Amino acid sequence: PVTDGSRELHSLCAQLEFLLQFDLKEKRSFFGQRKDYWDFLCQALARCRQEHEGVRFVASLDKLKTPVGRGRAFLRYCLVHRQLAESLQLCLLDPENLREWYYARSPFLSPQHRVEILSSLYELDSVTFHLAL
Repeated sequence: PVTDGSRELHSLCAQLEFLLQFDLKEKRSFFGQRKDYWDFLCQALARCRQEHEGVRFVASLDKLKTPVGRGRAFLRYCLVHRQLAESLQLCLLDPENLREWYYARSPFLSPQHRVEILSSLYELDSVTFHLAL
């Protein structure tokens, strides 16, 4: 199993975060806080489902104060529960929502790149992750 001490885990998470932040439009909350990929994930999942367990779990963690911290916790939760590919796929279903959050260079806006990314993420479902949540 992959644990918190794994170098590959840190590299994987950094790449996932880079991918989710790449060409992300700058948005601000009502109070001026910069929105990040966590906000995109929450909004996209809320449009697809009643409630995502990972979002609910991360939102319950009082120690997480920033969208980036919440996004990282969500990625870890999804890896542990083998839900990353499925969760991201749900987020990528609505092209209009994607264009609202991402500029044209985002690989999420390219159907070919989306398929490649999701295929790779579904391969991760066979890996066991034992991470501190």
